[in-house]
Amino acid sequence: MADPSTDTYSRDTLKDRKIPFMTLSDAKNPLTAPVHASRSIVEPSDIARLRFSVKGNAIVTGGAGMLALEAVRALLEHGASGISLFDLLASFESAHAVKTLESLRQTFPNAKILTKIVDITSEEAVAHGVAETASKLGSIDILLCFAGIVGAVHATEMTFQQWKRMLDVNTTGSWICAQAVGKEMIKQNTGGSIVFTASISGHSVNFPQPQVGYNVSKGALLQLKSSLAAEWARYGIRVNSVSPGYMDTVLNEGDGLAAARDIWTSRNPMGRMGDPTELVGAFILLCSPAGKYINGTDILVDGGGSVF
Repeated sequence: MADPSTDTYSRDTLKDRKIPFMTLSDAKNPLTAPVHASRSIVEPSDIARLRFSVKGNAIVTGGAGMLALEAVRALLEHGASGISLFDLLASFESAHAVKTLESLRQTFPNAKILTKIVDITSEEAVAHGVAETASKLGSIDILLCFAGIVGAVHATEMTFQQWKRMLDVNTTGSWICAQAVGKEMIKQNTGGSIVFTASISGHSVNFPQPQVGYNVSKGALLQLKSSLAAEWARYGIRVNSVSPGYMDTVLNEGDGLAAARDIWTSRNPMGRMGDPTELVGAFILLCSPAGKYINGTDILVDGGGSVF
């Protein structure tokens, strides 16, 4: 039978194919069992706190970005003990990243906060970063994928390299990181939570800007999320995604975007863009016991913009 990696299948050999089957979890698997707090020994306020507690260590890609750093702060506020940020050197050197990381280290002196120069499109770089993080922090329990690029180009003018770069970073980069972390979580046998940052762009076509490459890259993340959720649940690994709407970050600033921002906000029921702090609740839900039975889902955080 031909090697599928060579794309040399012949029609005659197709009837002899044997495909692998997924293995789903069952009720006896402790990695997928519900988590119960004993109400006989815990105060109601403690139960509420434990419901949204975050335990262990997280890798956060695109870790020097505004949305990622807001999520990191929330993870630490809810109890995470270690964070490993993956990003490019130039991103870590930005004024916002330097100031925020300094603030996080002062506010959470007992937490381990690592910064790693990692190109998420490189399997070797990601594998090294994951291995080093596991060694220094002791475990990897959470992966948040924020790394991504944006671009508004008319479809007739988009070059092949622009198209390829968009999918390489937004889709393939997320896959490379998820596979590497997934393998580590499976080896640990302790379960975990993986959350992709998709977008409203993965659900519908944006207006007024043309961005076919970006839309496709985010739509693919939704299927990646669902496929991994199906395969990895038996290992106690839940895979979900969050789809932000238009957020008030540096990516959406500048006079050149003023007309577009007016259109975005005029088409939103809440009449405004989202604040980065309004996004983190969805990530905490998906990384805490409160989200224990949430797997393979996408949470839209867009002020209701997607209802139209």
